[in-house]
Amino acid sequence: MDRITYKKIVFLSLLIFFVYPAYSQVGIYSDTPDISTALDINSPSSSNNKGLLIPQMNTVQKTSIINPAHSLLVYDTDKNCISQNLGSELAPQWTCLTLFNRGFLYMPSINIPTVTLGSSTIDLFAVYKSQFATPEFASEGAPTSVPQFANATDLYYYVTYHNPSRITISGITANGVMSYTTIKKANYDDYINIVFVVK
Repeated sequence: MDRITYKKIVFLSLLIFFVYPAYSQVGIYSDTPDISTALDINSPSSSNNKGLLIPQMNTVQKTSIINPAHSLLVYDTDKNCISQNLGSELAPQWTCLTLFNRGFLYMPSINIPTVTLGSSTIDLFAVYKSQFATPEFASEGAPTSVPQFANATDLYYYVTYHNPSRITISGITANGVMSYTTIKKANYDDYINIVFVVK
């Protein structure tokens, strides 16, 4: 092998060594994009008529990301929301940013029978899914269903008011199943206030 051929092989080897990692991530206005990103944008585009389409994945795929960067964004197709890691790389905390998923929502109106006294359960999440999936009426041009969470564990469940002389609450599982005991038949003005809080 002559000296020129040897130099060409060394040059090509070095070129491949330095160029190959550049295809792992894409950086715009960044020479060193974060390793957990597919695209790292450090400066806004000068264009005012273009949008950004971020990676779309289900919840399992999202939570399988190794060491996700703080503030990493993906679109969660299970939760129908833009999801952001508000935690650290070692302790991720994914949170939905889409408006309808933020904060809390009230449980749809439900009837808890009190004719038969004693212990019982009610699946709060199942009632919520049923009413949101098939509302009785919608305004003109509105979708036929209300956006809803895919999994019962996407929410926290609270009872903020009830009449303990009529019904006692034993507890609520992480899946939204409430256990209760009916003590007396309810009056017309008895009610329970149930709130769902987004995790």
